[in-house]
Parts: sequence; structure tokens; C-alpha cells
Amino acid sequence: MNSEKHPLEPFLPANARLLMLGSFPPQRKRWSMEFYYPNFQNDMWRVVGYLARGDKRFFEAASGRRFDQPRIEAFCREHGIAMYDTSEEVIRLNDNASDASLQVVREVDLEALLARIPECRTIVVTGGKAADTLCRITDCELPAVGEWSSVRFAGRDLKIWRMPSTSRAFPRPLEWKAEFYRRPFAEAGVL
Repeated sequence: MNSEKHPLEPFLPANARLLMLGSFPPQRKRWSMEFYYPNFQNDMWRVVGYLARGDKRFFEAASGRRFDQPRIEAFCREHGIAMYDTSEEVIRLNDNASDASLQVVREVDLEALLARIPECRTIVVTGGKAADTLCRITDCELPAVGEWSSVRFAGRDLKIWRMPSTSRAFPRPLEWKAEFYRRPFAEAGVL
């Protein structure tokens, strides 16, 4: 099996106070845009729209069936939200986007990433694989979903929040998932 290298550059606004880390992007055939959480079936941008504007469709493109990438990027820049993933190279064990089918070949260089966003003290991991990988990198205790662990890493104190997946494969209502994201976003001052 061939490995896949991460297809996107880290999105790191200079004012970032919160870093969202997933596990790895889905296969390109599932993308509706060239940005993080690109699968239109994933509810991440609906969760953020719901929390920020009270409108789960706020980040959907007017033309339908895709997200409005320029609006998302502008929002993240304005609010200090950085994006990347915990894996820079993976092998897909099955032909799908499931975290369970990802074998991590190379993890993110978190220290180098954090050096580029000096104001960041909050990391939100968006699912189980991302949480496991990040806790291995930082040697922190794995928090329960909706909770956080404190860790000293790369010369700074960090809060690492573990969030539920926003994939529709995780069958919970969008509003239920959004409530988990509300607290770390508010504490980091990004929403």
C-alpha cells in the first residue's frame, strides 16, 4: 500500500489563539473545497456557523453542495483559528475516510507548527484518532470527550481539548456536537 502525504499546507493566521487538529483529510474525491473539513457530509463548518452566527448553513456556498472557502478562511483569520492535522503522512487501509482505517506513517511536527503561532495556547482535536496521536506527541493524558488536559509542550502551557467527531458517521445531532465546541472556542476567545 502506498502512503499519502498531507495535501494541504497548515493554515496558520498570525493571530491564532486556537489550533484545530483533525487526523487527516478524506480522499480528494470527497472534497467540496480545497481547505480543512472539505467533505460536504462533514458538519464541522455547520457547527462553527451554528455557534458563531446561529446559522448552521452560514458557511455553505449559495450554489449548494459545497462550502464557501473564502468565507471560511476570512472567518478563521479574523477570529484567530488555525487548522492542520495530527498526521502528515498516512496509509489508508481501506478505501474510505474513516480514522479507523488510517495508519499513521509520520506525525505532525507540533513544535514547529506552534512556533509559527506564538499566541496559541488552546488545541482542539476533532476525533479519536487525532486525540490519540496528539496525546502521544505531547505525552499528555487522553481527556474524555468534551474535556481537556493540561500539558507543557514546546515551552508553553497548553490546553488540549478532545471534541467529538463532526462526521455524520458519528450519529449525533449537530446541535449536540456544537455544545462540546462552544466552551473551548469561548475560552480561547475565538467566538
